[in-house]
Amino acid sequence: MAKITKEMIIADIIAVDQGIIPILLEAGMHCVGCPSAQGETLEEASFVHGQNVEELVNKINDYLASK
Repeated sequence: MAKITKEMIIADIIAVDQGIIPILLEAGMHCVGCPSAQGETLEEASFVHGQNVEELVNKINDYLASK
């Protein structure tokens, strides 16, 4: 099973499983398809969008574990 970390860039996270996209959208990251946004780490994107990165990492990893 893949595991997501806050240091991973958005493009790599989406490459793991496109089912993560709705989780990112729900967190307010509506620009996940933008080239500049895809180069950000999950931690950077979380900071910009006022999200708790640890909660988001846990939510994504819970999703991946449930598959």
